[in-house]
Amino acid sequence: MPSPLTPAPPPETEIQPPGVPGLSGLLTLAVGVVVLAGLYVGREVFLPVVLAILLAFVLAPFVDVMRRWHLGRVPAVIIAVLLALGIIVSLGGLIGFQVAGLASDMPRYQTTIETKVGTIREGALGKLPSLLRDFGRRFDQAVAEKPSEEAAPPASAVAEPPAPEEPKPLPVEVHEPEPTPAQVARNFLLPLLEPLATMGIVFVVLIFILMQREDLRDRMIRLFGSSDLHRTTAAMDDAARRLSRYFLTQLALNASFGLVAGIGLWAIGVPSPALWGVFAALMRFVPYIGSFLAAAPPILLAAAVDPGWSMALMAFALFAIGEPLMGHVVEPIVYGQSTGLSPFAVVISAIFWTWIWGPVGLLIATPLTLCLVVLGRHVERLEFLDVLLGDRPALTPAENLYQRMLAGDPDEALDSAEVLLKERSLTSYYDEVALKGLQLAANDATRGVLTHRQLDQVRDVIKALVADLGSHDDVEPPPHETKDDPVAPPKSEKPDIKEPAVVGEMPHEDKISEAWRTDGAVMCIAGRGPLDEAASEMLAQLLNKHGLGSRLVPHEAVSRSAIFNLDMSGVQMICISYLEISGTPAHLRYLLRRLRKQAPKAPIVVGLWPAEDAVLKSETMRSTLGADYYVSSMRDAVVQCLKVATGEEDLPQTVTTKQAANESEAGKRLPLPA
Repeated sequence: MPSPLTPAPPPETEIQPPGVPGLSGLLTLAVGVVVLAGLYVGREVFLPVVLAILLAFVLAPFVDVMRRWHLGRVPAVIIAVLLALGIIVSLGGLIGFQVAGLASDMPRYQTTIETKVGTIREGALGKLPSLLRDFGRRFDQAVAEKPSEEAAPPASAVAEPPAPEEPKPLPVEVHEPEPTPAQVARNFLLPLLEPLATMGIVFVVLIFILMQREDLRDRMIRLFGSSDLHRTTAAMDDAARRLSRYFLTQLALNASFGLVAGIGLWAIGVPSPALWGVFAALMRFVPYIGSFLAAAPPILLAAAVDPGWSMALMAFALFAIGEPLMGHVVEPIVYGQSTGLSPFAVVISAIFWTWIWGPVGLLIATPLTLCLVVLGRHVERLEFLDVLLGDRPALTPAENLYQRMLAGDPDEALDSAEVLLKERSLTSYYDEVALKGLQLAANDATRGVLTHRQLDQVRDVIKALVADLGSHDDVEPPPHETKDDPVAPPKSEKPDIKEPAVVGEMPHEDKISEAWRTDGAVMCIAGRGPLDEAASEMLAQLLNKHGLGSRLVPHEAVSRSAIFNLDMSGVQMICISYLEISGTPAHLRYLLRRLRKQAPKAPIVVGLWPAEDAVLKSETMRSTLGADYYVSSMRDAVVQCLKVATGEEDLPQTVTTKQAANESEAGKRLPLPA
């Protein structure tokens, strides 16, 4: 009997509260606070460096092209930097001239605006306030009660003589002296000094980055991935190439949009169209609201120039048609399915970098955040950046299915499955997603962290999912082209091409005899684990889809006391499913003995779905157990059954224990070469 002082165990539905953060968590929090403070305080130092890095991504392909033309590194870098500097200075001069011309015509635009406002006031819209006031006054007169008689003024009220007028103050005007030429130069040059200094620092850092790209790459490899030079080098090179291509594409698209906007505004007749074209190109770097900010000034200016409203409406139509066309038609075609950033991350990054670095931070928020996502996707230590900011699902398909199982939501599980089945066969889905999700559940059940209610929910969801997928054919869907997003992992890290559906490699179903088509020809027996029956149900469904009759048998039916009551008539093959076998699989060996006694002629396939199971790696253990075939995937199990059913002897996907033993004995009997 437990002591009264011993705390009672928590109920199985109770979740233990999280522990207190350890020293590692506190250190991580402290480092994050220090980094944020450093970025904010040192923005005058970090901002030029970041701008230089982004410009380096844009200019790196141009430098590589000149290097391929047998031009030296130094001349190639100098030419690229001078070209970028010339473009920036030209745009700055163009903007200055356009603003100066616009300022000289401002009084004329002000007169037009005042005339339009006066016209609006004289029209029906201007009479609206007076109509509302008149309506309110009449309403008050109708509701208010009229007093019966007017109150007489009190007798004590005596008219007081008016107070004498106070003398008015004398107007005083202050005139500042005319500024000297030195003051004029100072007032003009001082505002330009800081931007010019920043631009000079940017180009100096840019030159050093372009000159020492390989050295900087090697230092990054040493810092983040010296333990795996091949993988890290491939990741760095691929990331730099993708970022350069993405930034060049974004710059080209935004410049094209600005060019089209400038030409359109020029055709409409809006003054300073070049200014608004450059402004529209720059504002498109600002996510979501940039297009609205770019459209507002030229539309207002068109309303100020034209006495009517036709010019303003045409300018509005230009942006209302051009921006959706660029954002929803051109960009998806050029970028592909994704840009690598989640919409929420784009908004948060814009707010964050604007708070840290002001308007310039707003312009570079998206490119800078994309660089962070690339680092998180290629550097293991920074993976949290990809999880927080990237657009890839936070959970793998198997983890998502397991989460839906725990939530008891079969509809969401079916919806996710139908999306995945558009690009893979049913066999591949069961192998890559469903079995892995069941393994996660089985591991948690073994550790004792799943309650009975949760385990029942997992069983119910997977049973409903398999039943709903019964109408899907096990065929490979037609391939469709998809473009890589700019932050995709390098080719060396991409998974291999999925195996084709079973139908493509198997003989025609006419070769399957009637004995194998009857119900129960292949007996699918569940292991003793709590979720092994679900795996057997998947296998039975796949066998039925490929012309083999199958029957699902629970583990209790093959126990020592119940196996003698099991009907084994018509059984051509036996398949046993295990999600996991912990320790020495003695129970499997005894189960195989019992099945051999009941069906001595039926070959037995053991499906050990975790591919890393020790039985699959040890030939001695396989020989001791005594099964005919061992497989680690649903596809291999279906292929093995079809091979046996059609009488084919070549088994390219699996190797039987008997064959391995025969080949070993044959190798021992071969004569030694002279």
